Amino acid sequence: MATNKLTRRGVLKTSATAGAGLALPTIFTAQSAAAYTNEPTGRFVTLGLNVPRSGPYRDEGTDQMFAFQLAVEHLNGEGDGGMINTFSSKALTGRGIMGKKVNFVTGNTKTNAQVATDSARRLIEKEGALMVTGGSSSGVAVAVQALCQELGVVFMAGLTHSNDTTGKDRKANGFRHFFNSYMSGAALAPALAAEYGTDRKAYHLTADYNWGYTTEAAMVASTEALGWDTVSTIRTPLTQTNFQNFLQPVLDSDADILVLNHYGGNMVNSVTQAVAMGLRDLERNGKRMEVVVPLYSRLMARGAGDASIGVLGTANWHWTLPDEGSRAFVKSFGTKYGFPPSQAAHTVYTQTLLYADAVERAQTFNPCGVADALSNFEFDGLGNGPTLYRGEDHQCFKDVLVVRGKANPTSQYDVLEVVEVTPASQVTYPPEHPMFAGGALGRCNPGV
Repeated sequence: MATNKLTRRGVLKTSATAGAGLALPTIFTAQSAAAYTNEPTGRFVTLGLNVPRSGPYRDEGTDQMFAFQLAVEHLNGEGDGGMINTFSSKALTGRGIMGKKVNFVTGNTKTNAQVATDSARRLIEKEGALMVTGGSSSGVAVAVQALCQELGVVFMAGLTHSNDTTGKDRKANGFRHFFNSYMSGAALAPALAAEYGTDRKAYHLTADYNWGYTTEAAMVASTEALGWDTVSTIRTPLTQTNFQNFLQPVLDSDADILVLNHYGGNMVNSVTQAVAMGLRDLERNGKRMEVVVPLYSRLMARGAGDASIGVLGTANWHWTLPDEGSRAFVKSFGTKYGFPPSQAAHTVYTQTLLYADAVERAQTFNPCGVADALSNFEFDGLGNGPTLYRGEDHQCFKDVLVVRGKANPTSQYDVLEVVEVTPASQVTYPPEHPMFAGGALGRCNPGV
């Protein structure tokens, strides 16, 4: 079965991979005729996917691999075309990208910034990738984005939620479709006020890297603006699996809300252990103690099982959305793999189509031409409603979902329910917002 074959292999390629060597997968020297890094001269073009195959975010990485392969198939005219058919831009034809068949190569980030940059460097310098996507950690995304800027290729960020990616660490060669920490706070705070009131005491456990920091900051700012008090903010190692020593002080405090700024396997472990320790059976300050997960996903809710029931959070996308683009993607993905896609899958699939579409509209693979085509690009039909790829920071602005762990799921995939679709206007901020200060796009780098 296709799924098993994909998860066993260390490198994924399409059925046309045998011809990839014709694409001259090396960075051209300054003395050559190439105008930019990895300018394709043959019948093929190579795209790179860099995802975690191990570590706390490996489930997200696996789903991204499946989605990326599906996107490449659709670009090459295989399958039913998926969201190419619903995309408001009609530049994609199903005949590859600018008439060149798409091949792809992959690397394993291991959710480690140094490993991820080494892997991305190989994809670019040895395998000839013109674009790199994927990843499920903001620490990895920031590092790989910087490398792509240095080497002169486009980085279409995968699952990265830290403000830094399009804030202080933004780059002209980098683009993010996924939402960010500020947007989670802006979308979630009103729902928390409606659900739990404005007189609450919050205790934060936060993953100890840049995503955790910016998510904590966004949640503290948005909830304190409601009137909540912040009791404490504690950092937890990304490699942590047993959180009991971190959770006991929460139980001993007067907090009545636990905010878990954790993602992936970290969140599964921490929320499961919190519930097992009786946290949600407690009453504090005359209120039932609750858990909030700012960045939530179906994969996390499924992993946490009953511990996720009733937990509120935000998501970039969910497979039950009724719009035409979401339905088309869910149908294509489900037909191929036998289960619905996650938000990790959705963002990589979407980023791949957006890159290919920008090439077609610009009529060049030159990363600077692609960047120009993506900047201030407005589109629809990819599952999030009308969307803007803002030119000042290369951040997408679109609707954000508030979701809740479902009490009576009908299957292992029906574990989240969409509580509210927050309009893009509510989560949009000015480019100079203090949470995103200190960064500058700089100039696009075409490489050689």
